[in-house]
Parts: sequence; structure tokens; C-alpha cells
Amino acid sequence: MAKIHIIAEAGTNHNADATLGRRLIDVAQEAGADSVKFQIIYPEGLYVEKLKNESGDFQDNEVIEVRRKGMLSDGDYRSLSGYAHSQGVPLSASIFDQRGIELLEEFNPPYIKIASCDANNIPLIAAAARTGRKLIISTGMSTMSEVRNTVGAIEAMGHKDLVLMHCVSVYPCPTRQMNLQFLTSLREEFGYEIGLSDHTENSLAAAAAVALGVTWIEKHFTLDRTSQGFDHAYAMEPEMLTEYIQDVRAIEAAMLGSEDKVGEQEASVKVRARRGLYAARDIQPGEVIQEDDVLIVRPEAALAPGQLRIVVGQKSVGHIPQYEPLTLDHLDQAS
Repeated sequence: MAKIHIIAEAGTNHNADATLGRRLIDVAQEAGADSVKFQIIYPEGLYVEKLKNESGDFQDNEVIEVRRKGMLSDGDYRSLSGYAHSQGVPLSASIFDQRGIELLEEFNPPYIKIASCDANNIPLIAAAARTGRKLIISTGMSTMSEVRNTVGAIEAMGHKDLVLMHCVSVYPCPTRQMNLQFLTSLREEFGYEIGLSDHTENSLAAAAAVALGVTWIEKHFTLDRTSQGFDHAYAMEPEMLTEYIQDVRAIEAAMLGSEDKVGEQEASVKVRARRGLYAARDIQPGEVIQEDDVLIVRPEAALAPGQLRIVVGQKSVGHIPQYEPLTLDHLDQAS
């Protein structure tokens, strides 16, 4: 089983402050994430600049200005990439236009993330695929037919290094709405690695996803859930993220196969918890051992309860004190 890659999704939770961005990288590294991911958003590359109002006139799209105020500069991202590298946690990003791809390419990222909103944006996905990098594609809001179209377009380019992330685009998402069986559908339909972009507020869905075979998990995090911004309210604070990753690692370890069913710790429990065969009374040499002469009690002994039939009816080879664990050496097996 491949090690699960956990993406700590910082998104835009830096609030346009590179110092906060560095703190987010520190949190990701300390929590045990495998990479930290931001969202490189140039508003004009994502939103239409003007929208019609009720009067039919065009007016400025207000979200563009909100996004501008929440942006980091290209220089900030370059600085954060270098800092992340120094901390041993690779940095990548969700991209939303060609400019974002070009900036991200400067950082030699381990993957390029395509957000659920762009799961059907074939021109953008094609541009990302042309980099030759691994594509992480979230499938929120996508039907299976739409996923087929997207995967088919990528494969038509000869690109097959991709991960399909199951995602329910509800923020936050109740665990009961996670439709985790879709992970199995994705794996069986396409044969690529599967992952979970998790917007729930606990580790339950992630644990189930690990059991279903995911090799990638993405989780939003923040320094403070009460901060103003698009993604803070449903993101995990540092302690929550640490606990979440610990839970995922514990389930990951539990899923590892072993030919030896009984481990060292369980074997020590077995000695005191299992029963063995003991002498219920003093048994003299040559006596035929009856069922009433045998106790089946804890702790484990040389002979197990299932071997009672071997003992009953045999003659004792010598004196067997009361409470002595019975062994084959106590028996005259020629009798």
C-alpha cells in the first residue's frame, strides 16, 4: 500500500499577508503534512469583470475587488516557496489560469491542483497537463459522465499521471453526505490513484476513505477559524489539523497487511487471556486421568482446551501436583 500523501490546504487563508503564509507552512510541517498547498488566484483570470444588474446595466463584479485585497504578490509566493523548501515541506497550488500555471512552474511543484470548479475546464486542464506534472483533480459538482470527459481529454494528450479526488462541494460537508462509495466507482472506472478532498469537520470520512484505498487526502486549515475570508470558517485550526493527520496515519498503519496476524503485544495478552489445562488435584503415578481431574483455566499453558481429549483416559507418568500445568510429558501415551 502506497503511503498516503496528505495535502495541507492553506488556500487563501494567508489573508494577503506573507508572514501568515509562512506560519501556515510551519503549521503544515509541524502537523506532519506531506505538502502545503495555496490557491494562486488572479481575479481577472477567474471572474467576469462586470455583471448585469437588475436594470440590465453592467456594473463591476464586487468579488474581484475582494479577491484583489486577499492576494499575495508573485514575489510573496516565490518567497513562500523558498521558505517551504527550507522547512522540508513541498509547496504547490491550485491554479485558475495560465498565469497561475506559469508562476507555479517556477517552484518545481510536486503536482498541480485543479479545483472542483474547473473539473470541466478542459482548456485549463490541458494547459496544466502540458507541463508534464502530476495532476490532482477534484471532482466536486461533477457527474461521472463529466469525469469521463475530463479524463478522456487528458488521456488524449498522452498524459496519465493524475489523481482523481472525490469531493463534495459543500462547506462544511456533513459526514453523512460524503457519498464515499464514489471513491470505489472512480477507482474501478478509471484505474488511477484516488483521493479525498475532505470538507467535513472530523476525521471519520478520511478514515473510511483510507479503508477504501485512497492514497491522497486534502484538508483545509487555518490559523484562526474566526478570521474574515472565504475558507476560514470550515478549515481546521493547527491542533485540529495535527489530530486529523494523526488519525489518518493511525488508520493507514492499521490497514497495512501482515502475514503474522498476532503481533508481539497481542501475543503477550494471549498468554494471560487464553486458557490452558491444569491438574485439578494431586494425581498419583499410574492413575488414569478423568475429565474431572483437569481444570480449563487461565493463563495459557502447554496444552490448550482443545487438547482435553488427548489427556482424558491417559495414565499419569509420575506425580502431578494440583494446579500443575499439564504437558504431554505427564502422559503415558502408550496406555
